[in-house]
Amino acid sequence: MKDISAADLENNIPLVARRHEGHATTVRVGPAEFGGSGIVVIAGPCAVENEELMLDIARAVKRAGAHMLRGGAFKPLTFPYRRGSMMELGMPGLALLQQAGKETGLPVVTEVMDVRAVGAVAEHADMLQIGARNMSNFPLLIEVAKAGKPILLKRHFGASLRDWLGAAEYLYYHGNTQVVLCERGVVAPHTHEVTSRFIVDLQVVPAVREYSHLPVIVDPSHSTFKRKYVAPIARGAIAVGADGIIIDVHREPEKAAVDPLQALDYEAFGALMGEMRAIAAVVGRTA
Repeated sequence: MKDISAADLENNIPLVARRHEGHATTVRVGPAEFGGSGIVVIAGPCAVENEELMLDIARAVKRAGAHMLRGGAFKPLTFPYRRGSMMELGMPGLALLQQAGKETGLPVVTEVMDVRAVGAVAEHADMLQIGARNMSNFPLLIEVAKAGKPILLKRHFGASLRDWLGAAEYLYYHGNTQVVLCERGVVAPHTHEVTSRFIVDLQVVPAVREYSHLPVIVDPSHSTFKRKYVAPIARGAIAVGADGIIIDVHREPEKAAVDPLQALDYEAFGALMGEMRAIAAVVGRTA
C-alpha cells in the first residue's frame, strides 16, 4: 500500500499529519529557518577532504549567500571499494566541518550512519542528516531523535510518501519535533542516461504540503547525479514551493573525492543563487 488514507492520518502518522489549513511547522537551525518566509540554501562538498579545502569552500558558499554548510565526514558509497581519492575522514572530518562552520558562522549538517556514532556527530553538527539508505533504519532513527538536534530526513529512493512520513513519525514519536524532509530522487524503470540513477519527484513537494505540516527541501545534486541538471532542478524546486535546497559545491568539481559528476564550482553556484532569489521572489519567498 503506498497511498495515504484517512486512517493513516489518524492512526499511523498523527504527529506529522497536517490538521488544518495553514498548519505548518518551522524548524530553526541557528539563524536558518525551514518553513518560514525564506528559502534555506545548504551548500558544501559531498565529502570533507582536508582543512584548507573545507574552509575555502565554506567561505565561498557563505559569500554567495548560503545559509548552512554541508559536508560528509562519513560517506556511504554504493560499493565497498574506495579507490584513489574516494575516502572518508571520519571523526577528523567532523572536526574540520565544525571548524569551518564556526569560522564562517554557518550552521553545519552532516550525515550520521551508525547508532554508535550519534553522540559524536551530535557534538559537532548543528543538524543531523539521515541519509536515503537509512530512512527506514528504525534503531538509528530512534537514537538520532533522542540526540535532541534538528534532523534532515532524506527520502529513500524506493519510498512512497506514506513510507517517508512514517519514518518522520518515528522521530516525532521518540521526542524530536525538529524534522525537515528532503526529497532525494526515486527509482524509475527508465532514466535519461546511465548517470541519471534517480528521477526527482518535484510533485512530492506540494503533496507533502497536502498531508503534513513538516518543511520539505530538495537535493538536486544527488538526485540528478549530473552537473548540467542541478541548476534546472534547483530552480524547479523553488518554483513548486520547496523550503530549501541542499547542493554540492566544490572548488574543483572534477577533482572532488566523492561524486565529482554533480558538484558545482563557485561561479556556477553564485549564478544559481541569483536565479533562486529571483524565483523565490515570484512565489512570495526570499533566498
